[in-house]
Amino acid sequence: MDLIWNRAETGSPLLILAHGAGAAMDSDFMNQMADRLMAKGVSVVRFEFPYMQERRETGKKRPPDRQPKLLQRWLAVIEQVSNEYSGPLFIGGKSMGGRMASLLVSEVSDLSVNGVVCLGYPFHAPGKQDKPRTGHLADFPLPMLVVQGTRDAMGDYATVQGYELSGNIELHWLEDGNHDLKPRVKSGFTHEQHLIEAAEKVSAFIN
Repeated sequence: MDLIWNRAETGSPLLILAHGAGAAMDSDFMNQMADRLMAKGVSVVRFEFPYMQERRETGKKRPPDRQPKLLQRWLAVIEQVSNEYSGPLFIGGKSMGGRMASLLVSEVSDLSVNGVVCLGYPFHAPGKQDKPRTGHLADFPLPMLVVQGTRDAMGDYATVQGYELSGNIELHWLEDGNHDLKPRVKSGFTHEQHLIEAAEKVSAFIN
């Protein structure tokens, strides 16, 4: 399985970072986050789900795999990485990748990970606030950090306040950020500022 490593110093904590539904492990967002986290002393390793790997090989767009296949890939990656890395281990990802990491923690009780990170959690499908994807988050067993834009179409600030979430889940809001954590120009913030803040928050959470 192809992996991309951003290795910080020996013995640093490791974050396995999964991509979202639409963009690959080496998208601009994923590259920037991995580089920024490595600079802050967190090693990062990235992988791709089977559908994205196939898309890379054939050039044809495919929808995401079904949940069991996504979770199976997560387990395989954790096993592979654990064989060559002995430091503290965290898992997470952008959007769908982070959601699948959180589902895995809820379903596999003996998973040897220290916590979960999600960059833009898809709390619901766009326009479907009444169908939240939060059932497993009410009694989530591990520390989890969610970095979320306040106007994320899959979970804005006002909507998420109404969901029942475990006390183990920390929410960090980025003003005017969308699902990619990107603010509008009129907000006075830049995308780069938000990515820097996200990396700072994630590295503090992990360290």
